[in-house]
Amino acid sequence: MSAPPLLPAPLYQGSVNTWECDDGGHLNVRFHLERAVIGLAHMARALDMPRAFTPAAGATLVPIEAHIRFLKEARPGAPLSMHGGVAAFDDAQATLCLDMRHADGAPSSAFTFRVAHAAVRGFKPFPWSQRSREAAARLACALPDHAKPRSLDLSSAPGQDLSIARARELGATRIGASMIAPDQCDAFGRVRAEHFVGRVSDSVPNLLARWRQEAAASAGGGVEPAGAVVEARLVFRRWPQAGDLIEVFTGIAEIGEKTQRLVHWICDPETGGAWASLEVIALTFDIATRKTIAPSPEQRARMQKRVTALYV
Repeated sequence: MSAPPLLPAPLYQGSVNTWECDDGGHLNVRFHLERAVIGLAHMARALDMPRAFTPAAGATLVPIEAHIRFLKEARPGAPLSMHGGVAAFDDAQATLCLDMRHADGAPSSAFTFRVAHAAVRGFKPFPWSQRSREAAARLACALPDHAKPRSLDLSSAPGQDLSIARARELGATRIGASMIAPDQCDAFGRVRAEHFVGRVSDSVPNLLARWRQEAAASAGGGVEPAGAVVEARLVFRRWPQAGDLIEVFTGIAEIGEKTQRLVHWICDPETGGAWASLEVIALTFDIATRKTIAPSPEQRARMQKRVTALYV
């Protein structure tokens, strides 16, 4: 089968470093997102917004929400390239598709970002320039099939009452706590988007490590488990800066035969509010065979008792 056609704008191009890979031996989700942020900067240039991610910028692209498909894992040394296009465009927002591929053209990950065209001072949206409108028309594209939602419902509006108190009320588990470091921030002093998923990736073993070991044990001897995310919806709400604290509260929203749907609230312990929310479809796989491990019915039944009504 031939690879899907490339989107019109060439963006990121590079390869996978060994130190960017996790215990599963593939590119960690935060580094997929890091490349997407680089892709957004190149996309801004393609939209005739020069130096949009530098301190001297007058306007930039502010992510509002992202849908992500993780399609084919990227192992150490793998070449990767990204192309982008404009799937929708209105007065002060746009929907951008960033499609990252392997050298053979096979999709690695696909990002659909809804972004605001915003002033750097105050980050308030304002209308696109005529130059950007003309560029967007040249870069118009249909959303590739492999970028479209598969297991997540994107039709629901993001929740408005996310808080630590609400997370506890709904039975979520505190799985992580950290702090934003200066080197995790962008030219505007705000955390880079990849560190939202990075904080979750670091924290998930506190919730699922035992579950994965039990699933591996039920699959037979010699199985070494690791976790992977195959789809995600990330909603950006507020942008922490260096020194701000983060706590991650997680609810298991649904248990499938081979996958789990998890919802993470990335919160600010100082105010009690949310920085961001992340919904994911996750699975466990065998590191040696790269095949998904299905937990036993008994394991699923035990985990089902922990299901909560957390929302993105």
